[in-house]
Formats: sequence, structure tokens, C-alpha cells
Amino acid sequence: MVLRAHTINTDRFTDHLWDRTKGLRAAIDDLEFLRLLGEGTLPLDVFGIYIEQDSLYLTGYSKALAILAAKSPDPQTAAFWATSSANAAAVESAMHEQLLTGGVLPPRQGEPEHSPTCLAYVSYLIAAAATESYAVAAAAALPCFWIYAEVGRDLAASAAKVIAADPAHPYAQWVTTYGAEEFQNAAATARSLIDAAAESAGDREREAMEKAFTLAVRYELLFWDTALHPQPWPAA
Repeated sequence: MVLRAHTINTDRFTDHLWDRTKGLRAAIDDLEFLRLLGEGTLPLDVFGIYIEQDSLYLTGYSKALAILAAKSPDPQTAAFWATSSANAAAVESAMHEQLLTGGVLPPRQGEPEHSPTCLAYVSYLIAAAATESYAVAAAAALPCFWIYAEVGRDLAASAAKVIAADPAHPYAQWVTTYGAEEFQNAAATARSLIDAAAESAGDREREAMEKAFTLAVRYELLFWDTALHPQPWPAA
């Protein structure tokens, strides 16, 4: 993983956000989950847990993006968030369902339940979209685009030999989706929209944007880590 290699250009607000979260991103770089995923050696049951949780997450994230689209300052911005919401609800969710039911991963036992981290993350994003300003809500939504784009690109590079040897490897579809040019372009567009929002925001709102972005990066770190090191709910 090489998330730390990003070059800082302080003219962009999003580069300021990236620099402010470098400690969290370094921790993401070092996650055992991502290292094993890139090597193709992550246990199938762990990957299955991750995909189940990611599927639940996408349902909530799609709702947050739909709210964000409704709060957007212009039709073009609204169209981007609305399209992203539709992709999360349909395209990415369909990929997850195929992985979960295709017979490669261990069969699921009953209906999956949100982990504490997954529920906290999606609840925060939906609450931010519903109650915060457009700029702050957009900043909260950005890490899912940006961190995933960086991780996906790096995983695609580290997993290239694994996928070349076995194109049907169960991790291949996930890796190639988030490392693909289309997703990279979407992440770049999301960054540009947050930069534009920051330009018209005051100091207090930009500070709130930074806090929202940082909190979402924390959730990104926890989301991956708890797939390998789960934190179960207390017994009912």
C-alpha cells in the first residue's frame, strides 16, 4: 500500500484534508487486512464477512448520497451525487451479491447484521447528509470515494500477479472494480466538488468540513480492520 505517496498541493482544500489525515492513512497502509487481500491470502471467510458488511454499508451510503444530491447547489453537482447513489445501490451492490451467492465464498448463515462499526459509519453519513450543510455532508462522503480509489489502485498493482495466475480468484472482481479508471475518475470528480464547496465556505464551515472528513477516514480505517478483527455486539 502506498497511500502516503500522494503529493501535497496546498492550493487545494482537499490536499489540506489529505495532509491532515496522514496519520490515519498511514494506519490504513499498514492494515493486515489489506496486505493479505493484496497477496490473495486473506481467508475466504474473512473476505465474506467484509463483503457482507460492505453490502450493508452501500445501502446506507446510497441513501446519504441521494440526500446529498437533493441538497446540491446546482444541477450538475446533483447529477453526480445522484448517479453515484444509483451506482452504489445497483452496480456495486450487484457485484457484492454475486460474490456472496456465486459459490466461491462460504455460504452466509442467515441474514447479515450490521457490525457496530458499519452501523456507526452509515448512521453518521446519513445524519450528516440530512442535518449538516451541503459542504460538510459532501466532505463526510468524500473518503469513501478517495480512500477506496487509492486503496483500489494500490491493490490492483500488488494483486496483479495473483490475478494473472488466477483471473477467477474471488478477490479479482473487487480489486479490479475499485482500481478501474471509471471509479478513479469518480473519486477525482468528488474531490473537485468538495474543493468548489470549500471555496464558497467560511472559516467555520471549512473547519466543520475538515472534522467531517477526518471522522469518515477514521471509520474507513475501522471498517477494514474490524473485518479481520471483529468487535461483536454484546449478547442480547
